[in-house]
Amino acid sequence: MASPAAAPTVVVVGGGQLARMMAPAAVALGVGLRVVAQSRQDSAALAIPDVVVSEHTDLAGVCAAAEGAAVLTFDHEHVPMPVLAAVAQAGVAVRPAASALRHAQDKIVMRRRLAGGSIGQPRWQVVTDPGEISAFAEQAGWPVVVKTPRGGYDGKGVRVVDETSLQQVQSWWADSPDGLLVEERVDFVRELAVLVARSPSGQAAAWPVVQTMQRDGICDTVIAPAPELDDELAGIATQTGLRIADQIGVTGVLAVEGFQTADGRFLVNELAMRPHNSGHWTIDAAVTSQFEQHLRAVLDLPLGDPRPRARWAVMCNILGGQHPDLYRSYLHVMARDPALKAHLYAKAVRPGRKVGHVTAYGADLDDVQARARHAADFIMGVIDE
Repeated sequence: MASPAAAPTVVVVGGGQLARMMAPAAVALGVGLRVVAQSRQDSAALAIPDVVVSEHTDLAGVCAAAEGAAVLTFDHEHVPMPVLAAVAQAGVAVRPAASALRHAQDKIVMRRRLAGGSIGQPRWQVVTDPGEISAFAEQAGWPVVVKTPRGGYDGKGVRVVDETSLQQVQSWWADSPDGLLVEERVDFVRELAVLVARSPSGQAAAWPVVQTMQRDGICDTVIAPAPELDDELAGIATQTGLRIADQIGVTGVLAVEGFQTADGRFLVNELAMRPHNSGHWTIDAAVTSQFEQHLRAVLDLPLGDPRPRARWAVMCNILGGQHPDLYRSYLHVMARDPALKAHLYAKAVRPGRKVGHVTAYGADLDDVQARARHAADFIMGVIDE
């Protein structure tokens, strides 16, 4: 009897919740999953047996983890380019490739590439001193948005400033030798996110466009699909995501965060080349989750069906606060709403830290949204009944 072919192994750099949530999909697909984590106490390392403890910046450590693997991918975008080059030189596929990932690592690179591809985005400029910020604002209007080109997420490295608060970004210049990015402050109706996946063979798939709601710069709620979004703008947003994935050669999941303007435009704000918070609802409420799709894509397997399982789905993040006993609250939520899905990340509870999420889905948006909101608030200790 012939022995079965060895299943491929995917290495994920980063030990956070995104890598953790790839584990069930890897088991279902029958593929190996190895995680590069800073500690065996990281969220993913607690759920995935095959762990290499290493910093994502450690070339030798990441290369050792990639040995024998078919693909190396990520749960964050911060792996240095020399590390990616060394892995690729060793014969392991890096997906998304460094040539694509740099657009998620550097916002200036992203803005220039999107401009060359005629993709809608806010007015922007690279600036090297406060005077250039003021000159830009004279044209675009105060206030403006100032961003560090690299390293910002969940509201970090982003500041809305006016003439009186320019000093708030003074310390950023030293860490940004190529300048800062200044953008017009878009007067948007709401924030939307487009989630697509693309394989090396060029097959692509897209989930419905969702509405995201932020609190203190951190994603708080996602509604899928975005309510009352007309078909034309939904199509424009979806095609924008697919075009970007194709133009820069993304392999895996691509999240495009953007703004819906009052005059019906979709303007790209940021890119992420990995599973994304705006797609967590797909675990429970789509035929194929973003985590399964990401693994399918990076392994060049046929992509799965992205259609939703219900008319509406709402995901609410669980953020750390003053209520550390999440599990006891979770048990109450399970009893109160057996159809609701809750996911805890096994992370230490700290104020403002993403430590889990809940998803509700069904035919009535008001009911679904109320259930998800109540569950998240109860687990966080915002409410006690």
